[in-house]
Amino acid sequence: MTSFWFALFIVFAGGIALGMQAPVNAALSRAIGDNVSATMISFGIGFIVLTLLAAFRGTLPAIGTLRTAPPWMFAGGLLGAFYVWAVVSGVSRLGVVTMTAALILGQMIAAAVIDGTGAFGIPVNAISWQRVVAIVLVGAGLVISRL
Repeated sequence: MTSFWFALFIVFAGGIALGMQAPVNAALSRAIGDNVSATMISFGIGFIVLTLLAAFRGTLPAIGTLRTAPPWMFAGGLLGAFYVWAVVSGVSRLGVVTMTAALILGQMIAAAVIDGTGAFGIPVNAISWQRVVAIVLVGAGLVISRL
């Protein structure tokens, strides 16, 4: 049970960090005058931090190990770059609450499809009526955030 609560806390803290990331990156974009460059800088800093962490932990992968992964598994970097660029581009126009609601709605729809199909090797979890209601409520929250 402890691991569940710890994991929940870490994910919650990650959500706080994610909520702060968009306005911080948008401020950087305004300061330097380009959202693509701000995204690049954000990823560059993240790359450096994670490289140092992996080196410190002794978990840097060998090049040969990377060759064993199918190419589609490297799409996470592309998806992450698109995500950061999208929020940097949208947060100033939408506001943080509306942008976050749109992100969560998109994440929940994608998560439901992934859960329901078992895509990417994730165990299949049925899409229950409760999950559908949760998605609809987030969609309603998105609409309400713009009233």
